[in-house]
Amino acid sequence: MEIKGKAIVLTNGVYTTKSAKTAHGLVRGSSRFDILGIIDNKFYDNDAGKLLDGKHRNIPIYKSLLSFLNLNINIDYCIIGVASAGGVLPEEMRSDIILSLKNNISIVNGLHSFLEDDLEISEIAKINNTKLYDIRKPRERDSLSFWSGKINQVKCPKIVVMGTDCGLGKRTTAKLIVENLRKNSFKSEMIYTGQTGWMQGWKFGFILDSTYNDFVSGELEKMIFDCYKIENPDFILIEGQAALRNPSGPCGSEFLISCDVDAVILQHSTKRKYYDGWKDVGCEMPSIKSEIELIKLYGKEVIGISLNTTGMTDNEKKEAKKDLNDKLKIPVVLPIEDGVDDLIPNILKIKEKYDN
Repeated sequence: MEIKGKAIVLTNGVYTTKSAKTAHGLVRGSSRFDILGIIDNKFYDNDAGKLLDGKHRNIPIYKSLLSFLNLNINIDYCIIGVASAGGVLPEEMRSDIILSLKNNISIVNGLHSFLEDDLEISEIAKINNTKLYDIRKPRERDSLSFWSGKINQVKCPKIVVMGTDCGLGKRTTAKLIVENLRKNSFKSEMIYTGQTGWMQGWKFGFILDSTYNDFVSGELEKMIFDCYKIENPDFILIEGQAALRNPSGPCGSEFLISCDVDAVILQHSTKRKYYDGWKDVGCEMPSIKSEIELIKLYGKEVIGISLNTTGMTDNEKKEAKKDLNDKLKIPVVLPIEDGVDDLIPNILKIKEKYDN
């Protein structure tokens, strides 16, 4: 699906929460879309980058779609920038989607609710000659790949960023590592596995949770293999999904086994006691030490920890970093605050194995 252009992003009052992680990824950078603004009725009159992580990015937040349209700025796409529970379209976004279509703005939708199947919205799109891009629609089986073993032909370091839970920033950490390696003259690529990675414009990847289960391992293998053959990179970073032991969607063994990764960067939050959204049923998260031990049982090594610091004071961040570093004897980084420099030495050691 080759689309590019200028876009606005709908977040509907949740911009500062993890529910707007799609918007956050786009604000941090996209080669597919030029993000001209965020629509959010609670956090308007702010710079989206400044509000997100303290970095001004010249992306205004507008109170309403109408207030943006009144500026007569040329726009191509309106992106649904939230990841709702179950991927359901928030009802309060419906009017903005219709208003966009009536103003000849196509919709990019990363939810599991497909706009093409919505009779009212699809009819309005047809009348106004605009497009509905449901990027999470499953691909036809004939276009999918089954695991073949050709992953063994990939002779460069493959590193996956996994998490101890959902919504911790795995994609952002992988992106920062790729950018750091590129800055240091190492050719590096990221394999995306979610809708936001596609929206950011990464070359290789697929949307894991829209893929028939039998073909997830094969699609992972194919994307890594294609990346290796086409780009000949020094490093391949892989965006993980969910978590190995999250009961609502355990995921991770495919990355460890089918991708035959060389190492793991583990994303974690010391502030979370329960799996995201499951406090009411008592689903406590296991210790990070036990997660590392579990990954080791798969035959893989955790070479670094990346901390999600949402809801933490500066002092809590420093204490968490020092505490984990002392206990685990593994490099620990605060990726948003300090970058990922401390992870790079261990990553470069993996390349030495391939060079020798």
